[in-house]
Amino acid sequence: MEKKARPRPERETLMAREIYRMERDRARFKDVVRGRIRRDLRRYLSSSDLVGKQGDKVVSIPVPSIELPRFRFGSSEGGVGQGSGDEGEPVEGQGGEEGQGGEAGEQAGEHVLEAEVELEELAAMLGEELELPRIEPRGKDELLVEGGRWSGVRSQGPQSLRHFRRTYRRALARTIASGAFDPDHPVVTPVRDDERFRARRPAPKPESSAVVFHMMDVSGSMGREQKEIVRIEAFWIDTWLRSQYESLEVVYIVHDATAKVVDKDTFFHLRESGGTKISSAYELLLDLVRTRFRAEDYNIYPFHYSDGDNWSARDTDRCVTLLREELLPRVNQFCYGQVKSAYGSGQFKKDLDLGFSEEERLVTAGVSDRSGIPDAIKAFLGQGR
Repeated sequence: MEKKARPRPERETLMAREIYRMERDRARFKDVVRGRIRRDLRRYLSSSDLVGKQGDKVVSIPVPSIELPRFRFGSSEGGVGQGSGDEGEPVEGQGGEEGQGGEAGEQAGEHVLEAEVELEELAAMLGEELELPRIEPRGKDELLVEGGRWSGVRSQGPQSLRHFRRTYRRALARTIASGAFDPDHPVVTPVRDDERFRARRPAPKPESSAVVFHMMDVSGSMGREQKEIVRIEAFWIDTWLRSQYESLEVVYIVHDATAKVVDKDTFFHLRESGGTKISSAYELLLDLVRTRFRAEDYNIYPFHYSDGDNWSARDTDRCVTLLREELLPRVNQFCYGQVKSAYGSGQFKKDLDLGFSEEERLVTAGVSDRSGIPDAIKAFLGQGR
């Protein structure tokens, strides 16, 4: 049977160099793409380009295509800038319409590629852009996890982990105790009970957990654009908090005159026609914090979004009481984002600012349009709580 010829060493070297160049060019291209994302990050903070393209660990970011310049060699007979013709006159064979169908446009089409960026890296970009401090978790649970040095010993295990010295010492002690040890012929034979095996000691590792509550007014005064602003804010808030905690749970609450827990899709698309009773959301939040997400076990971050309309001053007083007496003592920070609406009065933010002017754990921010999203995110996350 004929054997296949092995590649010559010179060929293998050339292949290795080519692979190296390809990997180097790919790494350079990734750096260029990430540089473009960092440069345009503030624009991404105000758009919905990233929302809906998030995976478990990565997010797809649309980036205008980056073309590297290159020379093309052609004939020396004529060409642009040569031959007869006046300045501004179209070159023969290159004028007219571009493409097929419809009228010709003046601008060239923009090609867009999607670059995958890990959420952890995106969070780092966010922290650099908005100068966000790292969060110091309030609650920490000491969990026993396998880790640390192989300093433990146990009586069972695989032969690959057998501790020879410990095994021999036990066999020697047993042989001497039984009177079978002969100094002239010091033969020691371990038996099964003598064997000892290396083991890793369980080491306490601090692991902090957090829960985010996104609460939104879904009454008729909150339109599609207001909800899109909330959606963008929630994406970036979750991205940052996931980078700060080992585990993060997200709970979605919607309210009009009543409040309920819903899934993520319902949260951003539900629209009701009823009135607005903000205290219903705060009461539901308090019930969840008391029963499922206790302050002893979780770092708690409620975010409430509304256009500032509440059905009565009495209900606003009820909200202030719930915040001051029940919620603020239990949470790391309570954030209220007020989205401008053609139908909302914006009074609720004024009431909170007046009632909690000295309270650091309550942060409010007003967003008139998408351009105000970065400032709102910085106000919410810039305290490091």
